[in-house]
Amino acid sequence: THEILEAIPELREFRVGMFHAFIQHTSASLIISENADPDVPRDLEASLNDIAPESFPYAHTAEGPDDMPAHVKAALLGTSLSIPIHKGSLLLGVWQGIYLCEHRNQGGSRRVVATLQGDRG
Repeated sequence: THEILEAIPELREFRVGMFHAFIQHTSASLIISENADPDVPRDLEASLNDIAPESFPYAHTAEGPDDMPAHVKAALLGTSLSIPIHKGSLLLGVWQGIYLCEHRNQGGSRRVVATLQGDRG
């Protein structure tokens, strides 16, 4: 969440509006989840690894054993978020935070496109 907020300082100028984030990759995701307990990301990762294990007999294996599981996880979690803006802040819940979920074992750089729409103060 803090990286997003640092990247879009003009958010503070919006009285009301919508923030949209889109990740331009097929093996990473954007999600909103609990942002207080460090066990949450670990548990999410463990759960996703059980749902889409590297040991499954995938047909698509040309890019390594972690590639197809990464596509499955990204398809399940999604590649974009829309969050309302009010008085210069994202209207996330008390415990909510934005996560970029890397699903490859050795993921590269990732690009997120951020869009702001609405009325400026």
